Amino acid sequence: MASAPAKPYCCSSLNPAASAPLPRRAALSPFPAAKPRRLSHGLSATAAANPRPPRAAVRACLAAAPRRPEYVPDRIDDPNYVRIFDTTLRDGEQSPGATMTSAEKLVVARQLARLGVDIIEAGFPASSPDDLDAVRSIAIEVGNTPVGDDGHVPVICGLSRCNKRDIDAAWEAVRHARKPRIHTFIATSEIHMQHKLRKTPDQVVAIAKEMVAYARSLGCPDVEFSPEDAGRSNREFLYHILEEVIKAGATTLNIPDTVGYTLPHEFGKLIADIKANTPGIENAIISTHCQNDLGLASANTLAGADAGARQLEVTINGIGERAGNASLEEVVMAIKCRRELLDGLYTGINSQHITMTSKMVQEHSGLHVQPHKAIVGANAFAHESGIHQDGMLKFKGTYEIISPDDIGLTRANEFGIVLGKLSGRHAVRTKLVELGYEINDKEFEDFFKRYKEVAEKKKRVTDEDIEALLSDEIFQPKVIWSLGDVQATCGTLGLSTATVKLIGLDGEEKIGCSVGTGPVDAAYKAIDQIIQIPTVLKEYGMTSVTEGIDAIATTRVLITRDVTGDEHSASGYSSRSFSGSGAAMDVVVSSVRAYLSALNKMSSFIGAVNASSEAQESISVKTSE
Repeated sequence: MASAPAKPYCCSSLNPAASAPLPRRAALSPFPAAKPRRLSHGLSATAAANPRPPRAAVRACLAAAPRRPEYVPDRIDDPNYVRIFDTTLRDGEQSPGATMTSAEKLVVARQLARLGVDIIEAGFPASSPDDLDAVRSIAIEVGNTPVGDDGHVPVICGLSRCNKRDIDAAWEAVRHARKPRIHTFIATSEIHMQHKLRKTPDQVVAIAKEMVAYARSLGCPDVEFSPEDAGRSNREFLYHILEEVIKAGATTLNIPDTVGYTLPHEFGKLIADIKANTPGIENAIISTHCQNDLGLASANTLAGADAGARQLEVTINGIGERAGNASLEEVVMAIKCRRELLDGLYTGINSQHITMTSKMVQEHSGLHVQPHKAIVGANAFAHESGIHQDGMLKFKGTYEIISPDDIGLTRANEFGIVLGKLSGRHAVRTKLVELGYEINDKEFEDFFKRYKEVAEKKKRVTDEDIEALLSDEIFQPKVIWSLGDVQATCGTLGLSTATVKLIGLDGEEKIGCSVGTGPVDAAYKAIDQIIQIPTVLKEYGMTSVTEGIDAIATTRVLITRDVTGDEHSASGYSSRSFSGSGAAMDVVVSSVRAYLSALNKMSSFIGAVNASSEAQESISVKTSE
């Protein structure tokens, strides 16, 4: 019998139908699975017989992936299917300075749906009225719009602490979705219960049971419960509290390694123990949520899946609190590449949307990945070593275990359209759709005006230019102050000066003039004269979107409110950061746009906080009367 063709890219073995199931190795076994017979020169017999398999076979194998099982909150009909729970818009946004506008969140949520994630954790509705509105918008639009060939509609989830106010806010935000979910949590480790909650274990169990039951009583059919810091919690206590919340109606049990403390074999053992020792566990889905404090988030997540978890919580680019979360692209591609060692596990992710989604999140969060980031880094598919280049030229499978095409890295335009100053509305709008952006007619006209300004100065407008302009023109916070004009002078012969004209909500124009250590410093001081909100500039960065002297400059700033001697210092202003981004071919204009973007976010937040305080005072007065 002839040997099957060897597979140059490990993704070619993704399809469960493409090969017979492999024997299951013992869970968490320290011994590797049996390997194919080896020849004296180190190649397997199969590989030696078929050194150059056709690329088409790889593509055909990928195309035949199984269909996603029908969604049922507390069970998965196919035991090999793993749900992907994306928390980029919630945990990912908790990265310092990564605050996104509501418009940006909606765009990212649409792209996550195209990517094929099963559950989108859209935010923490109780944290602010703006976040509640953003989650509600995502639930209404993304949570009711089928995408893809299979008509996939993702679950829309809102996070809440274990109290009625948070749960009410979460339900109000997500109830508009076709498949809503409330995710509630309470800490269960001794250190958290003693020092943070100051509650006994019995009190924590009682609160968890009551709040899960309350969430179900609102009419939510899908409730996820997380025992925060499960990685450092007592095992027996974990089994007990999980048993009780299952009885109360929890459909998913999320096991967080909140501080990224566990090693892969420990975390896998934790999941296996919960699966083996929690009464009623067959009536719920086990989930993982791994932080990256020791750089093990993706490894721990895969260990959890191998041990029986069937929901994996991840973020795009691994962004998140502190060192971040398990990276969606790493976890998904590892499952695809090493399916034979993971008992045939698979996901519903369309991996060809990974690159586009990664770039979109980088653009809107302002958090750019390092060049050597796995899967989506700029160097992930670059080969500079002469030995590597020689191997790649002879056969790509020598140094690439996956094809860049499989993550959508190659962005070819089938119509051969190159955008420039002569391009019309139809061509530009087609390019926007190709890049995954859907904007209304007014937004398009605003964008097209900026596009023409740039196209007049550049011979060719690239995809990166398009995304930078979109972020700067469309996906900005509520406009309280807009830029009219800016003029700056600098050099070695005198002080740098800047004059800035801003336009307020009422259309009134205000002008500020200042000197500074450079043109950007002078422009920022001129803006401060007009807006008069004391701020501290924490970060400032500028990058060239493309190469060349005519490249667009993208600026990102991070500011906080300067509360030194401020009566509002206890209100939380000092601890909150606001990011802003701007793009222009002039570096000073780009910098001013970024600073205004951040100031508009801060102004909106301050206004919302003040309005909320006034409303509470009004309620208190009426109550006392």
